[in-house]
Amino acid sequence: MLERSHLTIIREVDRQGSLTAAAGVLCLTQSALSHTMKKLEQALGTDIWLREGRSLRLTQAGQYLLDVANRLLPQLDRAEERLSQYAQGQRGTLRIGMECHPCYQWLLKIVSPYLAQWSDVDVDVKQKFQFGGIGALFGFEIDLLVTPDPLYKPGLRFEPVFDYEQVLVVSRHHALAMATHVEPEQLSSEILLTYPVETDRLDIYNQFLQPAGISPKRHKVIETTEIMLQMVASGRGVAALPRWLVERYANEMEVVPVRLGQQGIAKQIFLGAREADANIDYLKAFFELARQQMS
Repeated sequence: MLERSHLTIIREVDRQGSLTAAAGVLCLTQSALSHTMKKLEQALGTDIWLREGRSLRLTQAGQYLLDVANRLLPQLDRAEERLSQYAQGQRGTLRIGMECHPCYQWLLKIVSPYLAQWSDVDVDVKQKFQFGGIGALFGFEIDLLVTPDPLYKPGLRFEPVFDYEQVLVVSRHHALAMATHVEPEQLSSEILLTYPVETDRLDIYNQFLQPAGISPKRHKVIETTEIMLQMVASGRGVAALPRWLVERYANEMEVVPVRLGQQGIAKQIFLGAREADANIDYLKAFFELARQQMS
């Protein structure tokens, strides 16, 4: 009754915004697409869309099917891709999602020897999941997630692979630039620059400011590390970043790292993957190389 083609149509209509546009993408006529979905509605005994003028609005049943399509179709696509690779004697492509923008230098240290060892595996790094990689793992859009903030959910496993210290980064001319460390209340008058991540996943908040009941003067979201550091260097705010990253840019951008609290904030980079993929040899090999880099 319900077929993959139905889910594909529902997803494409949602993406394109109309039956006509979806039909064009799917190489169908609009009448054929409409007829296919009308037969499905009759078989299901419920409407999938309601017409509102020239536009379509998903019913509750239609929204449910769209959710199913967004969940299942990437898995089916990935399954077909992997089976095709097996049929051609290939192992496949390891798709890595980056939820940690400053982690590229670390990743390159792993990818180079990995490609040398696994000549029949390609590596593809997905940058668009920089701030939402958990959903991409569950949706089979990536196979591996690099993140400093793992979310432990059933079906996923995470393993620490890299230690670092999270520090405050300030302009070389900032009043705090010469401090040995900074206390939470000293940031109450500062503009805090962060990546577009939920506040409860930001270390500067959950491990430093919130336990002390302190909020910054303002909070600004910046997507790129280089722009964030330029903003800090020009005195437009302060940020929290890995010490090794700040030290790398210190001379070029005139920024300096300052310890957060007397003890500092110790952090780790994690690799995350689906538990169901635990026995895939080339995925296990990547984890093993990462462990060797950590030791």
